[in-house]
This record gives sequence, structure tokens and C-alpha cells, in this order.
Amino acid sequence: MQDKYYATGKRKTAVARVWLKPGNGTIHVNKMNVGDYFGGGFALQKISRPLVLTATDTTYDVVATVRGSGKSSQADALCHGIARALLEVDANMRLPLKRAGMLTRDPRAKERKKYGQKGARARFQYSKR
Repeated sequence: MQDKYYATGKRKTAVARVWLKPGNGTIHVNKMNVGDYFGGGFALQKISRPLVLTATDTTYDVVATVRGSGKSSQADALCHGIARALLEVDANMRLPLKRAGMLTRDPRAKERKKYGQKGARARFQYSKR
């Protein structure tokens, strides 16, 4: 048995590098407590979902570094990373995590601006005269 498990989680342009190690369930993000970094509330529930679902919330400590995008996308990336790290721990956790949709990277991202146009969808107004 390893002493650390690593995985990467992604969402939009947010990337979370996640390490799981045996412990009592503390979560640290960018060398800060998860409540201090995200401000508690809904983000904390989103992050701990894979741990609660697999009943490992008091078994492993989570240490993560997150960068890019905004806080909400970072929380989603962290959830994705924790779920993937749990697969490294035990492959039997795959089915409940997959059914909950935590192993799929959310593909939604900002649409790129097209050349010769104002924005991604915005167009210059047509002038007949």
C-alpha cells in the first residue's frame, strides 16, 4: 500500500493537483484550510462529495494545489481530482463515482472569439446602405 495517491482534476481552465494520504479527513488547498480558501458553504459540499459518497471522508487527508479560472471552477476541478485519486486507492470505487458523474471532466468552457467579428457570438451589424 502506498502512502500517497496523486491525481489531476480539471474544469474550464482550472487545474487541481490532488494528493490523498491516510489521515483524519482534513482538506488543505494552496497551503490553506479549505474553509478559508473557498469561504465554506456550497463549495465545501461540492469538494467533499466524492469522499462522502465512498465513505472515506475520515480516512484520507487531501492536500491540493489549484490554479486558473474562478473559485467555482476550482471547486469542480478539486472534486474531479479527488474522485480520480480515490480510483488510485481502490478501483472498486469506480462504479459509484461514475454513476454520480464525478469521473467525467465537465467539457463546458468559454467559446473563443472568431476572427473578423466582435466576439464569440456577437456580429457586426449589417448595413444595407
